[in-house]
Amino acid sequence: MIDVTSPDTAKPGGRLAFGVATASYQVEGATTADGRGPSIWDTFSAVPGAIADGSDGSVACGSYERLDDDLELIGGLGVDLYRFSVAWPRVQPEGSGPVESRGLDYYNRLVDGLLARGIRPLPTLYHWDLPQPLEDAGGWPVRDTAERFADYAAIVAGRIGDRVEQWATLNEPWCSAFLGYAAGIHAPGRREPEAAYAAAHHLLLGHALAGGRLRDAGDVGIVLNLYPVWQENHDAAAAAAAVDAIQNRLWLDPLLQGRYPEDIVSMAPHLANGPLVRDGDLDLVSGSLDWLGVNYYTPHRVAAGAENGGGSDQLPPAFFPGAPPFRFAPRDPRTTMGWEIEPRGLEELLVGLSQQAPHLPMMVTENGAALDDASRRDDGSVDDPDRIAYLREHIGAVQRARAAGADVRAYLAWTLLDNFEWAEGYRKTFGLVEVEQGTLRRIPKASYEWFAQQVHADGLIP
Repeated sequence: MIDVTSPDTAKPGGRLAFGVATASYQVEGATTADGRGPSIWDTFSAVPGAIADGSDGSVACGSYERLDDDLELIGGLGVDLYRFSVAWPRVQPEGSGPVESRGLDYYNRLVDGLLARGIRPLPTLYHWDLPQPLEDAGGWPVRDTAERFADYAAIVAGRIGDRVEQWATLNEPWCSAFLGYAAGIHAPGRREPEAAYAAAHHLLLGHALAGGRLRDAGDVGIVLNLYPVWQENHDAAAAAAAVDAIQNRLWLDPLLQGRYPEDIVSMAPHLANGPLVRDGDLDLVSGSLDWLGVNYYTPHRVAAGAENGGGSDQLPPAFFPGAPPFRFAPRDPRTTMGWEIEPRGLEELLVGLSQQAPHLPMMVTENGAALDDASRRDDGSVDDPDRIAYLREHIGAVQRARAAGADVRAYLAWTLLDNFEWAEGYRKTFGLVEVEQGTLRRIPKASYEWFAQQVHADGLIP
């Protein structure tokens, strides 16, 4: 098994570790089984119109009841790593207080099953499914949520920490803060820009507090969705800077430098000092990383002009509160999410991060493509050459970044299974494996077979 914590894996020409990733609410289902409490996504999905196809995650891929099937699929790929997330309301139904041992038992079996197959478990403690009682008490804009998150982290570490070497605290806190509390298109569906910035601070604080509780149980990282921001015309400089600040530097500057960027503070003055940001908060956040997880799908091309009208390929102004008017200008080709396919952006991002933090190991913790998956092979399985091309090109971008000196230890494809794609429901398919609606039968796609071959190859395969 590859030791992704070893500097040897980051040497140019050395073998890149491979894995796949999933998230609890997107795959597990069984949302009322074994004492699990409601999450904000259970509540949000019940709001008419909140989910594009009117669905929810109550069944998802049924992974909670089909653990052995999924372990066989992961083992069949021969990957080094499996990144999964722990559902907080499955472990602590109220978000604090009593622990549900049956929920912990599931993750205990998952970890043991991975290790039995020679696969390193990489748990993410928070992938957006906040226990509803904590949201009822104020959610991430309230400091207490960060403190409860640290308690929850300690509970999980107490059960599986003897077999886990690396932890991710949060997945994409930008989405939690700005999609959930500013734009309102993700759970909990609030549209309060000031609360979004408060949530951002408490997410970072929660990461740091949880990291303190996890330190004896392994290396601690955070997973950020980062974007290269490219200015499309000369009038877009201010907008591009604001987008970069909110998307990237709001998170990287506190983590790497212990401060919020000046332009962020000008947009959100309550981040300048108390009562929100208390003495010592940013000292805890700074230097709290042993590794950085990078989720990459597309660049942000920012152009001056009228504000966006919305849509899957254009983010409305509510996503970036305080930014001057602008529009996104993605180019073709695009995925069915409307996201531009541009592997050069991943290479640029990784090289730039390595220059900002030369001693911080990185992993590409998510990368993949939603495609229409309409083409079928003779046996009825999905033939997805476009997804294979996407993965090949982006793995190539990682290899070029490593050759340029970026300390990238692993590449994880998003995702193992077609699943509940948040506000899009089941309309968008990212998986290497199709999940047949109704039966939940797993049907590997051509990309699954290609990725399994890639895992064992010395270089990129056709």
